[in-house]
Amino acid sequence: MIMAVSLKWMLAAAAAVSLVACGRGRQPSGEAAEPTEAANRVPAPLSELSPATSAPAPSEDHRPVIAAFGDSLSAGFGLDPGQSFPDDLQRDLDAAGYKYRVVNLGVSGDTTTDGVERLPSVLAAHPVIVILEFGGNDGLRGLPVSAAQSNLEKMIQAIQASGAKVVLAGMTLPRNYGPEYIHAFEQMYVALANHYKLARIPFLLDGVGGNPNLMQRDGIHPTSRGAEIVANTVMRYLTPLLRKS
Repeated sequence: MIMAVSLKWMLAAAAAVSLVACGRGRQPSGEAAEPTEAANRVPAPLSELSPATSAPAPSEDHRPVIAAFGDSLSAGFGLDPGQSFPDDLQRDLDAAGYKYRVVNLGVSGDTTTDGVERLPSVLAAHPVIVILEFGGNDGLRGLPVSAAQSNLEKMIQAIQASGAKVVLAGMTLPRNYGPEYIHAFEQMYVALANHYKLARIPFLLDGVGGNPNLMQRDGIHPTSRGAEIVANTVMRYLTPLLRKS
């Protein structure tokens, strides 16, 4: 079972559903403008903003690739360039002496369906490890868990078939989504990790969600300091898969 999230974070997440848009149009990088509801679209809290990406790696950089493949939590919603958790993860890897290059393939607003459509982008990066971070938008929109699980399974199968390892980032939902739906949603990650023998992060926002000093005003996305803690969490589960030169 994914570890419990504080009530404050869950209430903020529920409130944010009605405030944040799900569209995939771009916002100028570095702006922290309030999201607005896209016309004729269902709002979703993991909303669209230009991804905060790391500086382009030099062409001669042949380090093995770790791909952060997901939605706004990977993309760096509301953060300046260089402040997303994949950026912090790169710094953590460098400091620990691991010779890997983190590629941020997060797109805000993406559901698991979008992830399946974007599979070619992750496979084209030839990663050795993929941090798979999808499902939050599916859950917050109340989409069928079976469909999200099927999409995640397609991504896992394709990534493993390419020879890469998968680290599955788990999420949970606000309590007002009902115990049955929440349980099914949380168990989706457990079942997939067990079946495909994946490293699983029980809750990506562990130690961050619910803390107003670590979350942005929407109550959904981490601040720059929160992203650093998320990177530390990812690093704990990633380290057993790494090798030093």
